[in-house]
Amino acid sequence: MKQSVSYNNGWFSNTRSDVLSGMTVAIALIPEAIAFSILAGVSPMVGLYASFCIAIVTAFAGGRPGMISAATGAMALLVGSLVLSHGIEYLFAATVLAGILQIVMGMLKLGRFITFLPQPVMTGFVNALAILIFMAQLVHFEGQGWIMYALVALTLVIIYTVPRITKAVPSALVAIVAVSVLSIVLDLDVRTVGDMGTITSALPVFHLPNLPFTLDTLMIILPYSLSLAVVGLLESLMTATLIDDITGTGSDKNREAKGQGLANIVTGFFGGMAGCAMIGQSMVNMKSGGRTRLSTFVSGLFLLFLILVLGNVVKQIPMGALVGVMIMVCISTFEWKSLISLRRIPLSDALVMVVTVVTVVATDNLSIGVLFGVLLSALSFAWKIASIQLSVHTTASVTTYKVSGQLFFGTTSHFVNEFMYESDPEQVVIDFSRSHVWDQSAVGAIARSMDKYAALGKKVTITGLNEESARLVQRVGLSPSGGHG
Repeated sequence: MKQSVSYNNGWFSNTRSDVLSGMTVAIALIPEAIAFSILAGVSPMVGLYASFCIAIVTAFAGGRPGMISAATGAMALLVGSLVLSHGIEYLFAATVLAGILQIVMGMLKLGRFITFLPQPVMTGFVNALAILIFMAQLVHFEGQGWIMYALVALTLVIIYTVPRITKAVPSALVAIVAVSVLSIVLDLDVRTVGDMGTITSALPVFHLPNLPFTLDTLMIILPYSLSLAVVGLLESLMTATLIDDITGTGSDKNREAKGQGLANIVTGFFGGMAGCAMIGQSMVNMKSGGRTRLSTFVSGLFLLFLILVLGNVVKQIPMGALVGVMIMVCISTFEWKSLISLRRIPLSDALVMVVTVVTVVATDNLSIGVLFGVLLSALSFAWKIASIQLSVHTTASVTTYKVSGQLFFGTTSHFVNEFMYESDPEQVVIDFSRSHVWDQSAVGAIARSMDKYAALGKKVTITGLNEESARLVQRVGLSPSGGHG
């Protein structure tokens, strides 16, 4: 009974909006899939087949309902040199191996490590992505006249006006249809989807990569597959986390890892390139009302329908309409409040966010930017906790040191050097009620301090250890000469 309820909630609790939003996403997927195929140095159909296969598989196997996965620019960038040097068959094999690695990562439950991403990194990731999506649209304006700008402006006007009249149909879908009809009827001289690349009306077919199955082949594709697996998983889990926040619902990150892996295995065997979650298209889905797995499924199925049945119509869709939709995505994706909060949040957090954005935009690589942000956050955190203070209270016969901060390998030297061994009275109390003892180095530092006092004939009393610290001290032991016995 519970499974039936869960199944319905995961698929048919939002049917009308999911179907319409899925159709909107499918239309917007086509030029991106073609562009990413060109970036990877392969036929446009490779990206289109990948987007269809990945969307369908993740609709069933993914861990985040409503998220859109397909061929992406980040993955295309990673395989361009492989295709150039070894050919497309190696791309298919690398895609399959990347999927296998992602399934292994999911089985190892590596998805939980997404929780280690600090909020400033997530905010920087989102803002950088909005900037990258916007920058990717600029190329479509090259060589175009005022009509292109007018169509983009008209698209945005429709997108923001229609919701005030009705929310029954996604405003982005209304905009695409309306602007396309206008462009076709008036026979406007503008760039269309058909100008992006050749679309053929053919189904993807099962295909084993045509290459030698040898150790040498494995050594060629393994570095690419590992990069694809890690980058794809990172982007997918970060996108899933963002949608979790938008919808106020949770997702299974380890299932998502395995779902992405299965999707890449399938697409590799059906003539597609590797892919992952697309934050831009996922945001189109969210803004159009898509929430369940049905929206993801419809996006893939309708994409195939567009290719097979409406290919000639799709070719006539003006790029101005799709660019307008993606600019709307940029505007809604960017965390505008983060600009205002820069003055209120700690300087270190603001720096992490800015560095993440700048690195992503400069390298055009989300993974590198996130890595830099995480490293900077880790260094900031280490700097904050790597300080320890000892406040001193002295009476005629007793000196009490109150320890504040974390005692671990990074603070032990400072801890040992803070005591006034020669001038202190014969009774010394070290109070750890405001501290925590983390490791063997910390216990050793306590032991060394006690040894120094003992050498001077002075007695040390340890107080205030919390339960965990006390257990560690007891287990390691405050033995003479460093506490290692």
